[in-house]
Amino acid sequence: MNITWALLMMTLGSVGVQHDQNEAAVVSALQSAMNPPVVSQHSSNPESTSPANPSVTPSPSASPGATDPNQVILTDPQPDAPKVKGIYVTAYSAGGARMETLLNLLDQTELNSMVIDIKDDAGYITYKTDNVNLQTLGKPQPFIGDVSKLMERLKKHDVYPIARIVVFKDTILAKKNPQLSFVNKDGSVWRNKGGDSFVNPYNEDVWKYNIEIAKEAVKLGFKEIQFDYVRFPEGFEKRADTLKYTKNDKSRVEIISDFVKYAKSELNPLGVRVSVDIFGYAASVPAAEGIGQDFVKISKNVDIISPMVYPSHYSTGWFDVKDPDKNPYATIKGSMIDTHKKLNPLGSYKPIIRPWIQDFTASWLGSGHYVKYGKQQVEDQVRALKEENVDEFLLWNANNRYTAGVDYEK
Repeated sequence: MNITWALLMMTLGSVGVQHDQNEAAVVSALQSAMNPPVVSQHSSNPESTSPANPSVTPSPSASPGATDPNQVILTDPQPDAPKVKGIYVTAYSAGGARMETLLNLLDQTELNSMVIDIKDDAGYITYKTDNVNLQTLGKPQPFIGDVSKLMERLKKHDVYPIARIVVFKDTILAKKNPQLSFVNKDGSVWRNKGGDSFVNPYNEDVWKYNIEIAKEAVKLGFKEIQFDYVRFPEGFEKRADTLKYTKNDKSRVEIISDFVKYAKSELNPLGVRVSVDIFGYAASVPAAEGIGQDFVKISKNVDIISPMVYPSHYSTGWFDVKDPDKNPYATIKGSMIDTHKKLNPLGSYKPIIRPWIQDFTASWLGSGHYVKYGKQQVEDQVRALKEENVDEFLLWNANNRYTAGVDYEK
């Protein structure tokens, strides 16, 4: 493993691939540091094609930032849930013609679940809602024209539905409510290089807004809420003292962990599971204090943890592999060994491990450092997971074009 690169990435708070930013551009910006680079976040840009143990439920009476650790119950809010083998589905696909193709894929294979954008990377709520508070704070868009019809369709095809909610990366909420975001000295809302804004994890109104969206998703029929971008902006430690925002005496790691605890305490009593996406390499290195992510602290307070272990997102030397993208089996196997080592000490608090794996070609890595991903590469990843006793997974392809003919029981 290239520990120098790993520590560099932890210092930078990783590289967040943005909704409207070409992934290759992110890579180019990092090549002066090390080559090939790591790109460690989902990408929703189709042009860049880039994430049965009992769990712990905090007391239902928990309030934001105040979960009583002595009031926990070992339970699974979805005890009859299948072993999830799923795919990522954008709101555009869910509400458009591609959905028929995706449903056919699930009907004809061992795949059984869809992770659907309900609040996307820009902050749009992806369907019409009658909730006045969500209309006021957010900006609902009818990307999914009839969400009730969608849910009926998923049920008809026996699809286990998971709602993806992007939490703290939220340009819409930040622009409409600067007091909930990070503000520059000139009074403008801070934006990253991709033009995206984040909202402040210290602000409990932000917590409540996202949980309100999650609760509406539960009412619609989603069985699980998957939170993404549960972190501060990349490299936040470099600007933490220059931006204006509300905060308290807790560390960023504590605040992010508190949000996850709060989300679980609010949602588990409704019979819905809570999962969180997290950088895959976080299992192999110390906590990313700059962005507030601690792999163990987050994992302890979710039902499912979904590390993004795309082979293309590891640089030379990880798991003793020269080009991780060209050896998906060894890369996934190594990442799962590290994940188990990190989480085994949690005992009964250890969540289900359900990684995001790669079903896209990482051509931005450059000639000689990548291979075209197809049936063999996807099956190699699944086989590596199975050998490490991980029998759940999610496939990521930003434009929802998944490889045909894959044996997902490998």
